[in-house]
Amino acid sequence: MPQQPADKEQLFATKEETEQLRRLARRYAEIAALDTQAQRRERMRDNNDLHPGRPPVLIDEVPWHEMDIDGKLQLRCVTPFAREMEWFFRRRLFAWEYFPADMVMEDVYALSKTVHSTGNGLEVDETVHVTDQKNTIVSHEYHDQLATDADLERMHMPVITTDEEWDARRLQAAQEILDGILPVKLRGLYVYYAPWDQIPRYRGVEPILLDMVDRPEFLHRIIEKFTQEGLCLVDQYEKLGLLELDIPDLHCTPPYVSDLPAPDYQGGKPRAKDVWFRTMAQMFSTVSPAMQKEFDLDYSKRLYERFGLVYYGCCEPLDNKIALLKEMIPNLRKIGVSPWANVQSSAEQMGKNYVYARKPNPANVAIQTDPEVIRAEISETVEACEKYGCPYEFVLKDISTVSYRPENLIVWERTVREVLDGYYGKRPGC
Repeated sequence: MPQQPADKEQLFATKEETEQLRRLARRYAEIAALDTQAQRRERMRDNNDLHPGRPPVLIDEVPWHEMDIDGKLQLRCVTPFAREMEWFFRRRLFAWEYFPADMVMEDVYALSKTVHSTGNGLEVDETVHVTDQKNTIVSHEYHDQLATDADLERMHMPVITTDEEWDARRLQAAQEILDGILPVKLRGLYVYYAPWDQIPRYRGVEPILLDMVDRPEFLHRIIEKFTQEGLCLVDQYEKLGLLELDIPDLHCTPPYVSDLPAPDYQGGKPRAKDVWFRTMAQMFSTVSPAMQKEFDLDYSKRLYERFGLVYYGCCEPLDNKIALLKEMIPNLRKIGVSPWANVQSSAEQMGKNYVYARKPNPANVAIQTDPEVIRAEISETVEACEKYGCPYEFVLKDISTVSYRPENLIVWERTVREVLDGYYGKRPGC
C-alpha cells in the first residue's frame, strides 16, 4: 500500500528528474505499443478461458538487488515520488532486455490507490536472522502472541480509509511528468486472502500444528476471527470502490479472463463477484485433506463464494487435495502446482477444467543454472499437461537469490523458450 509522506507539500520531481523519467518512459512506451503485447494478453486470456495453447511463461519476485548489469538498475532520482517511478521503469525495461519471457508491458503507468488501515490490534514479535543485508528475504522465528483466548481478545476489526485528495495530487503529478508519452491511472487492488500465512506470523508454525490435535476448538476460534476480518475487509473494499477489474497480475499469475466482470456488471464500483479471489494455506502442506477442509476451506468458503473466480494454492503441494478443492470451490479456475507437487497426478486430476499454474523450482537458479535440469523440469510438465489436455502456465517466482549472477535468469528464460519452441514452434507474441 502506498505510504503518504508526512509533508504533503514535498516536491514530486525536479526538472532534471522529470527529464530522466521522460527518457525512460519513451523507451517503455515504444515497447508497450508493440503488437506483441496484445498477442500475449490474448494468449493468456485464452488459457484462463480454458482454451489451451502454448503456455504463458512469466518470471516474478526477482531479487533485484542482485541483478544490476552495467548500471542499468542504478537510480538517479532522489525525490521519493520520482524515484518510485524510475524504479518501475528501470525494472521493466531491464526484464524486457534480459529475460522477458511472456511479460506484458501495459500502455499505461498505474499508481496504486492510497489505502490506510487501523490494523487488527495484533503485533508480530519475532527474531530475524539475516545472511545478506541487501536481501529482504530473511529467516523468521515468530514468538507466540496468540497462545490464549485473552490474547485473541486483543484482536479487533480493521477500519480502511482512503485519501482521494492526495491521490488526485499524485495522479496530476504523474500526468504532468509523463504528458504526451503515457497515460496515467489510479489502480485499486485484488483480494489476496491468506490467513494461514498471517496467523503463523503471530504464533509460529509449530503451536498451530500442535493445536490442531491438542486444542482444535481454540484454533477454530482463531480462524473464525480471521475469517471475520477477511469479510470485513471485502465489505469495505467494495464500499470504498477499491476492488479493481483492470489488474496486470494476480500475485504473479496472468489475470486476463473473459468471465469477469459478472454479466450483470453495469459499471461503477466493482463488486466481489466481478473479480478474482486468491487464497491458499501454505503451512498446511503436511496436514490431511480432512484437516484442510476443517480449518481452511470450511472458513474461506464464506469469502470465495462471494467472488467471480478463484485461484487456489501457492508453494504448498496440493496433488493429494485437488479432489477436495474441486468439491469445495465451485468457482475454482486455477490451481497452483508447486515444485513439490506430483506433476503427473496433478495434471490427471485437473484435466481440461482448471488452469495448471506450474511453479518451477527457484532453487534451480539459486547458484548456477543448468540448462539440462531446466529442460527436464519444463518438459515433464509440458508432456503431462499435453497428455491430459490441461491449460497451463509457468511462473518462476519466490526467487530469493541468484547468487548475484543475473545470467542465471537469462539462461533459465532462454532454455524454457527453446523447450517450448520445440513443442509448439516459434509464434508471434511468444
